[in-house]
Amino acid sequence: MGQFFKYVLATLVGLVAFSFLCFLLLAVVIGIAKSAGERKEIASNSVLELKLNEPLSERGQGDRFLIGGGSTTGLITIKEAIRRAKTDDDIKGILLNLDIVQGGMASLEEVRNELLNFKKSGKFIVAYHEVCSEKSFYLSSVANEIYLHPQGTLEFNGLSTEVLFYKRLFDKAGIEPYIFRVGSFKSAVEPFFRENFSDSARYQTVSFLNSINGHLIRQVAAARGIAPARLKVISDSMLVHNAPDALRLKMVTRLGYFDQVQDYMRRKLGLEKNKKPSVVSLGDYSDEDRVDENEGKTSGNRIAVIYAEGDIVTGKGSDDNIGSTKFAEAIRKARLDNKVKAVVLRINSPGGSSLASDIIYREVVLTKNVKPIIASMSDVAASGGYYIAMACDTIVAHPNTITGSIGVFGVLPNIQPLLANKLGITVDRVTTGKFSDLPTITRPLSDFEKRTLQREVDHIYADFTTKAARGRHMPVERLRRLASGRVWSGLEAKNNGLVDVLGDYTTALKIAAARAHLKADDYRVQRLPRRKSSLENLLSMIGSDENEEAQTKAMKAELGPCTRPMPSTSSS
Repeated sequence: MGQFFKYVLATLVGLVAFSFLCFLLLAVVIGIAKSAGERKEIASNSVLELKLNEPLSERGQGDRFLIGGGSTTGLITIKEAIRRAKTDDDIKGILLNLDIVQGGMASLEEVRNELLNFKKSGKFIVAYHEVCSEKSFYLSSVANEIYLHPQGTLEFNGLSTEVLFYKRLFDKAGIEPYIFRVGSFKSAVEPFFRENFSDSARYQTVSFLNSINGHLIRQVAAARGIAPARLKVISDSMLVHNAPDALRLKMVTRLGYFDQVQDYMRRKLGLEKNKKPSVVSLGDYSDEDRVDENEGKTSGNRIAVIYAEGDIVTGKGSDDNIGSTKFAEAIRKARLDNKVKAVVLRINSPGGSSLASDIIYREVVLTKNVKPIIASMSDVAASGGYYIAMACDTIVAHPNTITGSIGVFGVLPNIQPLLANKLGITVDRVTTGKFSDLPTITRPLSDFEKRTLQREVDHIYADFTTKAARGRHMPVERLRRLASGRVWSGLEAKNNGLVDVLGDYTTALKIAAARAHLKADDYRVQRLPRRKSSLENLLSMIGSDENEEAQTKAMKAELGPCTRPMPSTSSS
């Protein structure tokens, strides 16, 4: 009898839980449908507000609370909104309400360039800060008026990078890392066996950070009318400590509260003092259906833009990485589509699997043989990210893109001391051959095994550099002098022949159109790979093992050598 009641109770609990899930699903579906079907009407004489308080990504991600993720703001969404606002009679100006901006320097430059283009319309840009980070100031430096809270702070003291080193931790834990790499600058593995930067790692980091910082200073100096040398002194000596310093040094135009910013907007909009300015948010103004360039054109011609963002992994991957199967298929689709006249490969990746990179590289080579394919580098296109770009007809990068890192490494930890000495666990094995258990993480490697794995890394590096030299039309000996795992800024890479053109996504799109002999109004953009809608993502998570498979692959990519220990390309 007791078992009967247990089953009844379990059934009731299950029904309640199922009913709640169905109700939640229905509410979400209705919300998605409603938001997709409605667009807030914009009042005349309005101001577009940009807060940018979410991380920036190339295409953006909606709220992924159901699977524990966060939302991001799409770079293409921001740029489209600014571009649309320039010619929208209802929008009279832009309010940059910025504190801490989360985005790479190249992405921020694309937003900044769009703001500069917006100003050509004669409309105003006003910025307001309570706490102003260096990246926030980089954006707001283009504004007509920059307000800083009287008790606020402005950071302008240069760029820095910080790396954690784990050698002592590994020593204490009893983990012995075996390192296989080619290139003295391939420094991503140094935290596993060093306690600080090597000389080569410090040298390259100083070089590309100063290159990026120099570009930032020149851009800000031009916008604020301050001599670059003077701005460099302000930065290097950290002369800006508080709001009065920022005003005295002409970094901002006014110290004030947000109500004073509203007074400024009232004056610009011609409103009475008691009239609240109409301010529209990016979310209310942006329209995902309008992010295509040349929207509304009837031409059958297409330029395919393929977005490759995240780590490069084998298989299908997920929305957060570059799966070799999915991206090879996207490039292949663009190549075989007669309506697609050119391809832009938009890359924002620090690298990943050498095998996956080569699979994508092959599709780039095949496409290059039949139609133009242009690489557009965003914040980072290093190691595997450079690998998939190097065969393109033209490589376009920002001056502050991080690229290069042409090198290979692999890491294989020996955790036998940890297991035996710290945890009291021993391992025994039976094999059919002397090397049947290779690769393994539960015993030391022999000298022969170390040499074997190093030869594999050497082979991958030789293949990488040979293909890079072919793509860059330079002798392989010269290419290898630029390689060795060294990271370059986009400006440095351009000076060394690793990049063809300094510019942004729009630059790459124009080059692609010109190579395909397309007029500016004679094509539309086709974005690949196709992304699922919010509703499709929600439905695919229910009754499907796809999410579990994606999580498993993500875990493998994160654990790296612990789950798939063969060497792979990766950024420093």
